[in-house]
Amino acid sequence: MRVLGINALFHDPAAALVIDGETVAAAEEERFSRRKHGKRPVPFAAWELPERAAAWCLSQAGLRPGDLDAVTYSYDPALAHPARELGLDDPWDDLRQLYARQAPAFLCEALPGLDPAQVRFVPHHMAHAASSAFAAPDAEDCSVLVLDGRGEATSHLAARRTGQALEPLYAQRLPHSLGLMYEELTEHLGFLRSSDEYKVMALASYGNRDRYLGELRRRIHPTGDGGFVAAGVPWAELCAARGPGEAWTPEHADLAAAGQAVLEETLLDLVRWLHGETHDAVLTLAGGVALNCVANSRIAAEGPFSRVWVQPASGDAGTALGGALWHAADADPAPARPMAGADLGRGWSEAELEAWLKTAAVPFERPADVAATVAEALAQNATVAWFQGRAEFGPRALGHRSLLAHPGRSGNLERLNDIKGREQFRPVAPMVLADRAAELFEGPLPSPYMLFVHEVRPAWRERIPAVVHVDGTARIQTVDPATEPLVARMLSRFDELTGLPVVVNTSLNTAGRPMVDDPRDALECFGSAPVDLLALGPFVVRRRGLYAGSGGRA
Repeated sequence: MRVLGINALFHDPAAALVIDGETVAAAEEERFSRRKHGKRPVPFAAWELPERAAAWCLSQAGLRPGDLDAVTYSYDPALAHPARELGLDDPWDDLRQLYARQAPAFLCEALPGLDPAQVRFVPHHMAHAASSAFAAPDAEDCSVLVLDGRGEATSHLAARRTGQALEPLYAQRLPHSLGLMYEELTEHLGFLRSSDEYKVMALASYGNRDRYLGELRRRIHPTGDGGFVAAGVPWAELCAARGPGEAWTPEHADLAAAGQAVLEETLLDLVRWLHGETHDAVLTLAGGVALNCVANSRIAAEGPFSRVWVQPASGDAGTALGGALWHAADADPAPARPMAGADLGRGWSEAELEAWLKTAAVPFERPADVAATVAEALAQNATVAWFQGRAEFGPRALGHRSLLAHPGRSGNLERLNDIKGREQFRPVAPMVLADRAAELFEGPLPSPYMLFVHEVRPAWRERIPAVVHVDGTARIQTVDPATEPLVARMLSRFDELTGLPVVVNTSLNTAGRPMVDDPRDALECFGSAPVDLLALGPFVVRRRGLYAGSGGRA
């Protein structure tokens, strides 16, 4: 069974290929087009498809469109209602629905040789649910919670997986939406909605939630039956809007803190209701709201489930994978296989990487062990662009397209934010050897996808200040040598040199641009940002050599 999944309608267009229940490839269109999130989530862009991502997925498996058994589209226009009936202010939504209904024709044009009868519409939130429930390890029976901005007519789905089946239990009808609420808050605070919600989460740590919490609780709260109220918040009556680029004030931080608090409170109620219905041990999460790692940590710590697993591509990109997994589970008796990791995107051979370096005419070297060379550079407080293996699927850099630094130098937070052109209130994250994580951090372990926050143990806060957020937490990635041997070897050597089993890990990109994906992106980012060393596969390019020497191999 060969199924290509497509997400396209709202934002984060992506493609994923599932063959006989195994996820073979998954990639977001932004990595090819170099447009952040692929496109803006407006009706006029709804027709745009992830053509390059889809073509790459097929080429990865040596397939042509005609070889596919199905193509899934993670939205079902038959379930949609006019925006005005849903209480949404979206006057051009009819155009979006028209594009959705014509998706089979658009897909056949983008994928020549595809039979339009092979296209399957998958309900948006079922695609989200499948991306989590079928991809999670050891989750043959699990509860599933999906929350995002909107689907066809709802913003939320509670469901249960039993074997190959997904059973919906409750869905919250629009206009009530925790995702749209958080988007509105993001925009009111001067950030780009449907893009910068993570900045609100970071800013919340600087605020006092009590100033606005009572008013927000009146308008955003659970209803006790698996649903919630979240619509019509008069943000401007609470706090003056912040203009883009303006300095934030304590009032803005306080509003962010209150918005984050009511989100967490409502999610905890939904989780408890769901557990009361299913009594499962495992909860899986998906939807854009599941990228809120602070809320995820409260769910893990205070919720009734023994284990919480979050889809690393929880946003709409993940519905490409979920749609394919949902159809495969429905049509193929072979069970879906869990994700082995998030490294599902493009990769290059050593010979191909060397050819890129020679074409770029930059001086480079091939050390005996790139992991040791990078660890030694980091120990000397160098910043390192780390480009290894296949690219990550989802928004987190997980040791394949990363920017690394020494965590023990407090100035490295400001330094990295300057390199990336980011706001200084934003934290950077640590990657840590899995067998040492509990010594440094308290929270859900392991945490391979950087989707929870952890308390930094007091004895370590002064030792790794660059990765400790203002509230004493860190969003960690645990590294297992069995799955990430190169990264683990680099961390082990850094530990030998410094006594710290941790390095700073942030995404390899600059503000407003997608994460680096191919070697050209890596070379361009390295050339334009004050990074000391580029580790491209087994090769190393040093900044001092880049400007001091002639082109060619060193």
